[in-house]
Formats: sequence, C-alpha cells, structure tokens
Amino acid sequence: MIAIIDYDAGNLTSVSRALSHINVENVITNDIKLIKSAARIIFPGVGAAGSAMKSLIRLGLDDAIRQAVDSGKPVMGICLGTQIILQKSRENQAKCLGIIDGSVRAFSEIFQSEKINGLKIPHMGWNRIALKTDHPVFAGLKEDDEFYFVHGYYPLPDNMSQVIATTAYGIAFPSIIGMNNLVATQFHPEKSGNPGLKILKNFSEWTSC
Repeated sequence: MIAIIDYDAGNLTSVSRALSHINVENVITNDIKLIKSAARIIFPGVGAAGSAMKSLIRLGLDDAIRQAVDSGKPVMGICLGTQIILQKSRENQAKCLGIIDGSVRAFSEIFQSEKINGLKIPHMGWNRIALKTDHPVFAGLKEDDEFYFVHGYYPLPDNMSQVIATTAYGIAFPSIIGMNNLVATQFHPEKSGNPGLKILKNFSEWTSC
C-alpha cells in the first residue's frame, strides 16, 4: 500500500488515479497511523511553501514525513513535496522540513542575476531531464522522454551528489533529488504520460537503498 499524504495541498487525486491505472494499491490520507503502517509514502503538492508547512505542522504530518524517511521505507516527493523537504524556501521565506540540506530558489532571482531574458515564469509545460546517476526509480527512461513541469521555484541541495537529474530552463536546475530511501521530482510524473507511469511503477517496486 502506498499512502499519499493529504495536507490540503491539492494534486492528490491525479496521483491516486495514476497509481490505480498501473494497479498499485493506494490511499489518500492524513491519518498518521495509516501513514506509519504504509509500505511506501508519496508526498505530492501544489501551492505555496508557507501555507503548506502550516498545514503539515497543524496536522502533525511534518514529523510523520521525517519519521517515514528515518524508518527506511521508500518515500517520494512531487513538485511542492520536493521543495519542502529542503531546509528553507525563498517562497514566503518558509522554514521547511530540513530532511535534505539546501534551499529552494526562485527562477525570477536567478534570471535577474544572470541577465536571462525571454523565458516565462513559472516554467510550465513539457521538458526533458538529464540523469546524472543511475537510480532504480528512473530505470528504463529514454533521453527524449519529456515530463510535465509547472513551477516558479526549484530545489538546490547543498550536496550536489544528491542531484539525480537536471533540466535546462535558462539554467540547469535540479529536477530530481534524493538520498537513500528518498527520491523527489520537481515535475509531475502522474501527468507525464507513459514515462511518468514508468517512474511510479518503479517506485512501487523499489526496496530503497
């Protein structure tokens, strides 16, 4: 069973439908006992970092996510769920979960500092990833596979060995990060057609490191 964490951050039913499509049992829940008993955790989300953290803390899910990672069970973050596993976000100057050392940066700031013009923010639509290392969750993907993005911020770990893949949008930004039993995608695998379903299927079978 995969528990999809419900913290009022949206985008949950599309993840559930994608998992059901590939015959993976799943439940959308904010029940901490159910989250603890689940074999795997998916932590999706859309919206702002500040309000997401307030919801997580109010529901007691911040500690539940940290404990899931500490337990060694496979955990996947998606979009906002990728950003707030870091220490802090430039969005709302939010203090985040701090599972991975690093911060969440704004495209607007880096584009301004690097004098990059002509690119819309948020980064929205289809784009490719460049894998930096082999990983079981992303096995079988092709170089020309594309994934669906919609975001104005991106994760930047302090330790670049935790960057599994990058994507080019003005800069080469981390689009997949992770460590040990945790992986996180800035794009939406549940909205990315067959390549995204491949990732979710791999995750459902991953026994982690």
